[in-house]
Amino acid sequence: MTEKITEIAITRKIVQNLLHHAQQTPDQEVCGLVSSRNNTPYRSYPIKNNSPEPTRFFNLDAQQQIQAMATMRDNNEQLFAIYHSHPTAPAIPSNTDLAQANYPETLYLIISLNTKGILEIRGYLIDKFKFIEVPLNLI
Repeated sequence: MTEKITEIAITRKIVQNLLHHAQQTPDQEVCGLVSSRNNTPYRSYPIKNNSPEPTRFFNLDAQQQIQAMATMRDNNEQLFAIYHSHPTAPAIPSNTDLAQANYPETLYLIISLNTKGILEIRGYLIDKFKFIEVPLNLI
C-alpha cells in the first residue's frame, strides 16, 4: 500500500445490510462481499459460510464467491470489501483472519455481535502482513 488512507466512505444502506445479515445467524460467523462502482460501495453479496466450525471461523463458499465476482464484472462493479462477523469476539481481526486475507488491496469489514445492544462494524486494510484499522464514514 503506497498511500495512507485516512477514512473510507460507506453507505448506510450497505452497513444496514451487513448488520442484518450478521443478525440472521448470531451464533455463527456470516460472510460475504461488497462491490463498488466509481470507488463508492454499491451492493452487498452475502455468501454461505462453509467453514467446518462456523461458530469460530468463516470460509467463503467458493462457488458462490465465483458467482458473485462474475455478477460484479457483468454489472461493471469492482470488489470493494470482504466482510464477516464475530459472534462472541470484538470487531478486531484474529490471527486466522490475517492468515486468510488473500486480497491485500481490499477492505476487510468485521462485524461484532459481542456488544450490549449495539452492533459494531470496523474496517481494516492490510499493510506488510498486518491489519491497519481505517475509520468508516457513513454516507
